[in-house]
Amino acid sequence: MPPSPRGIDSPGADGTGKTETGRVASQETAPLTIVPFYCGSQRSLLEPLAKELMAAFSLPVERQPPGFDPEMAYDSARGQYNSRILLALLLRHHQGPGKLLGVTDADLFIPVLTFVFGEAQLDGRVALVSSHRLVPERYGLPADPAQLQARLAKEAIHELGHTFGLVHCANGRCVMASSPQLTGVDLKTARFCVDCRDALRRRRSRPSTAGP
Repeated sequence: MPPSPRGIDSPGADGTGKTETGRVASQETAPLTIVPFYCGSQRSLLEPLAKELMAAFSLPVERQPPGFDPEMAYDSARGQYNSRILLALLLRHHQGPGKLLGVTDADLFIPVLTFVFGEAQLDGRVALVSSHRLVPERYGLPADPAQLQARLAKEAIHELGHTFGLVHCANGRCVMASSPQLTGVDLKTARFCVDCRDALRRRRSRPSTAGP
């Protein structure tokens, strides 16, 4: 999903910051915060997802309940939830440092697309991902918990990558590759390519310009 522009009113080990696994180390300490809502039977995905995020970004991960009513984003004509409204609600109701990731099983859309797997504020604070369209059973296939977990992790890392300023990558195996369909999600890995990993390291090493 193309990231939202900044401003959402509409809506390692070697000491260099690099690791051999395509993950990024950082001195940044503000945690990533997962905000789950309407997860239903997919709530069991949250703990493994937190571990994937900790590994990918080398940051602590915490969980908070939503401080807003998700129904404010419901579109009764479509029977779906407007992801841009949800991003704005996340930003408004969860203050403090660090990135926010809304995780849901609700079906998401933006007005110009029939659905999205997720969305993010480019170079901002908030991202959102849904498991709704990632479930194999939705396409008449057998349940595959491992595949569902992998898909959710890829999409979550991808959307959070946008919040760190990363754009879509031409490397189809990179987690930042654009994947509007499940075939693309399944083809890519949950890892950053060398270029995206280095770009992420540079962006995270920039001095903070945030106010007190």
